[in-house]
Amino acid sequence: MIAHVPVLCAETVALLRPDRGGLFVDCTVGLGGHARALLEAGATRVLGLDRDHTALARARITLEPCRDRVTLVHADYRDLDGVLRAQGIDALDGALADLGVSSLQLDANDRGFSFQRDEPLDMRMDTKTGNTAAQRLATVPEDELADVIFRFGEERFSRRIARRIVEARAEQPIDTTGRLAAIVRRAIPRQGRSRIDAATRTFQALRIWVNRELEGLDAFLATVARRLRAGARFAVITFHSLEDRIVKHTFRALAHGDTRLVTVLTKKPIVAGPDEIARNPRARSAKLRVAERLSS
Repeated sequence: MIAHVPVLCAETVALLRPDRGGLFVDCTVGLGGHARALLEAGATRVLGLDRDHTALARARITLEPCRDRVTLVHADYRDLDGVLRAQGIDALDGALADLGVSSLQLDANDRGFSFQRDEPLDMRMDTKTGNTAAQRLATVPEDELADVIFRFGEERFSRRIARRIVEARAEQPIDTTGRLAAIVRRAIPRQGRSRIDAATRTFQALRIWVNRELEGLDAFLATVARRLRAGARFAVITFHSLEDRIVKHTFRALAHGDTRLVTVLTKKPIVAGPDEIARNPRARSAKLRVAERLSS
């Protein structure tokens, strides 16, 4: 029995067709739910990547019954080409990338992804490299910060928020999620009741910025497409419009032009149904797109 059931699992497995066997790569293995489902549905072997050490440790537990058919590697999905070369792998029979923040990361008490608790403002997916969100907020110029919040959070009050953050950090370091959320909320004019917290867009923007989530995403998608065997499929799950837009346009570019690599199987993204959303409210923003490698 799968201990962790990820978003859109049944739809993803059905479209990737692991019953044909072969090597599948889960580029963001997370807690291992998708990978185990692929193995139980017939995949011969799974290579799993993740840049979060804690997630990899949990994935090993999830995948323990299938350990002889699994290889887990601590790596950023954008380093996939290097990982495949190191593993001596030339071609893939299927691939998956779930680009969302995992439940483990959101629910952990010391990661700083959520403002539901007051905790250290970290936000790094790989906690052993790079600067934390607190460290970056301490020195980033106001104009750059405003651009980050507007671009990655699509927040129309980005300049007001950036100004308040810069003013607040001059008085005291912004090193906890609670302090940052309070600053953001005070910066945004009251507009009646809203279904999302006023700090949501800013937290999303800073998380994307700290982890470079959109940087190189299009190149990564093209890399996977080139590595697929003819007829193999690539499934990508996104959780916000910026990621989904990149996936949509990159798949479209790979499906047209002089060098047609794939055909896009999902004219519109697949979304979670009401039953799944009821079980897991985080699934409501998930979008699944799938492309299939053409014969060369």
